[in-house]
Amino acid sequence: MEKIKKSSAVNTKISKTIIYIICILLAVLSILPFWIMFVNATRSTPEIQSGLSLLPSSHLMRNLQVLLDKSFDPLQGFMNSFIISTFATLCTVYFSSLAAYGLVTYKWKLRKPFFTFIICVMMIPSQASAIGFYQFMYKLHWTNSFLPLILPAIAAPAVVFFMRQYLLATLSHEIVEASRVDGSGEIKTFNRIILPLMMPAVATQAIFAFVANWNNLFMPMILLTRKEKYTLPIMVSLLKGDIYKQEFGSIYMGLALTSLPLFVVYFLLSRYIIAGVALGGVKE
Repeated sequence: MEKIKKSSAVNTKISKTIIYIICILLAVLSILPFWIMFVNATRSTPEIQSGLSLLPSSHLMRNLQVLLDKSFDPLQGFMNSFIISTFATLCTVYFSSLAAYGLVTYKWKLRKPFFTFIICVMMIPSQASAIGFYQFMYKLHWTNSFLPLILPAIAAPAVVFFMRQYLLATLSHEIVEASRVDGSGEIKTFNRIILPLMMPAVATQAIFAFVANWNNLFMPMILLTRKEKYTLPIMVSLLKGDIYKQEFGSIYMGLALTSLPLFVVYFLLSRYIIAGVALGGVKE
């Protein structure tokens, strides 16, 4: 028996060691591209062309100065991207959660067909409706405005689907009935009871929505033509002109400045994904 226990313990340690090694390798593979990007932001164009390096160089300030000298305004781009991404993310997670709550809580005849319609909308790429959407915004005189990039975020079929699946597994209808008996309105019940219970799902989708809106280049490039309205991705895309053809270090610097806020948002919200799972205690 003792030999069997020792053998089992050894096998367990070996399995854990292999798992740790695999996880470490995957972590390194995930971090490496970002590390190379930040390192290249500190290197000159000849150094970048000479080959790969994992050690920072001394051209950080020069690359930043080239960006600033060539009308690259990171502060203005950051503010524009932050306004669009923040409000679009808030619209996405709140109204998608509200729609999912309605699909799960209320029983009505067209509930299943309506959900099927939402699933079908997920299959339509945004590029397919870009021309019609631009014409519609042009008639409303909403070009060069942030509204066309924020308000459509209210309709996010993929987020509605995710939130609905989360509520199906965690929501207790008894607590909704109890709040109604206590005289709480539907919106009040959702805001004060249901939404806090959905924080793990909300945090997860907020990260994805913020990253998607921050990196969005297609629609802002079409709708925003004034320089003061440019987002950071648009500014970075314009660095590939003739002036910057040889300034690879400056291009990496622009990419690094664009990526930094995404890391901040992820680290701020990721803890809710794990810690908030305990909120499923509604079934106690």
